[in-house]
Amino acid sequence: MRETVLIVDDDPVQRRLVEAMVQRFGYEALTAEGGDAALTMLVGEQARPVECVILDLVMPDLDGLGVLARLRQVGCDVPVIVQTAHGGIDNVVSAMRAGATDFVVKPAGAERLQVSLSNALATRRLAGELQRMKKRRDGTFAIADVIARSPAMTPVLRAAEKAAASTIPVLIEGESGTGKELLARAIHGSGARSARPFVAVNCGALPENLVESILFGHEKGAFTGATEKHTGKFVEADGGTLFLDEVAELPLPAQVKLLRALQEGEVEPVGGRKPVKVDVRIVSATHRDLIADVKAGRFREDLFYRLHVFPVTVPPLRRRPEDIPALTRHFLARFTAEEGKRVRAIGGEAMTLLSGFHWPGNVRQLENAVFRAVVLAEGEEIGVGEFPQIAALIDGDVVPVQPALEPQPAIVTEWPVERRAAPAPTLRLTDPHGHARPLEDIEREVIRFAISHHRGQMSEVARRLKIGRSTLYRKLESLGLDEDGTEATTGAVA
Repeated sequence: MRETVLIVDDDPVQRRLVEAMVQRFGYEALTAEGGDAALTMLVGEQARPVECVILDLVMPDLDGLGVLARLRQVGCDVPVIVQTAHGGIDNVVSAMRAGATDFVVKPAGAERLQVSLSNALATRRLAGELQRMKKRRDGTFAIADVIARSPAMTPVLRAAEKAAASTIPVLIEGESGTGKELLARAIHGSGARSARPFVAVNCGALPENLVESILFGHEKGAFTGATEKHTGKFVEADGGTLFLDEVAELPLPAQVKLLRALQEGEVEPVGGRKPVKVDVRIVSATHRDLIADVKAGRFREDLFYRLHVFPVTVPPLRRRPEDIPALTRHFLARFTAEEGKRVRAIGGEAMTLLSGFHWPGNVRQLENAVFRAVVLAEGEEIGVGEFPQIAALIDGDVVPVQPALEPQPAIVTEWPVERRAAPAPTLRLTDPHGHARPLEDIEREVIRFAISHHRGQMSEVARRLKIGRSTLYRKLESLGLDEDGTEATTGAVA
């Protein structure tokens, strides 16, 4: 979705000329023939998202200065570029004092107007990004701050608003990289606990022997190395929100203690003599199918029902392509500020390239692609050349993953450049009799392939399969495999 520019002018000829220029610059153009119509489009009940306004200063009825005053009165911070045929210094001063971003004299040249628009939009993006960063730091990041333009995100944000108005346990589901933690922060920042702590815990990154200590705390001397008392994440989040990311990765013993903490509203530190009362709102997240994990015995059913009270599913980025331009501009503003680069925009062809990609890594992959592009950029505009990997993938070096229609689909991986010429490995979904193969056999084959493909680097294998290392080793044991992917010689379950 392109950025939208509203053109306000009572002269229809001038309005059409500016509209044609704005569209040629690559923006979407809206027009209004007067100040009242402009205010209806900007702050009325049927207001549309507008990123910048080109406003004629002299108009009948409500003039440009009146529009600026009304916008400031209602708190609308959209940047406004004022244009008029009367370019006296008094007009310039009055417009700037009223809140205008820039001033151009009619008839405005295309180059002058393009520079003014580019500067105004870049400033707006940077200001918005700084405001979002401040809100995240202060714990006031709200649902209204979530960047979402796609209709697929409308029910997600509506559900999040309802969850924020309550203390109901929320389970956020979705693929890795879709922004589950960001949504959790927005729910916290929009609720009554926004002034209290938001504590995030990545359950998949916790050492198995320290899970209970990290979550529930420990007393000094409770175990070897416990040289001082530790309060634990539950106590840190007391009065606020505890976010349990990748909650499906918790080992079963820790699931038991977590269930008790949720039921009783208290935690028992390791080595402690008495429980500690806590008041914590729980928001959890997972990219796994928890129902399947419950059926397989990997996740406790009673804990599942404690967490799965208010489920919210975040769709993958490929299902909300309308968000890609807005997210791209958001990341561009952030990284240009962080890197000190003078990049003002992303070219139309580059934006089309990004919007047409399937993004298997979701928003996180898009963020990293924009970061790399900003570092590579040498001019003020990012083009297709700054996204070589994305362009190569779309051009067919690596085929995007698509739903399989054939009985023997190819497994597609993001191979290193030197290996892209190799034939794609295949995975059989049916046995010789034409029946579907057991899921356990398919899982065993995928894990063996991943171990071989990544040369036994178990951390990389776990990362690429999007599971924790402890989960990977448990799967190896249950599938009867050694670390090199060969059949185990012990009596493991096959």
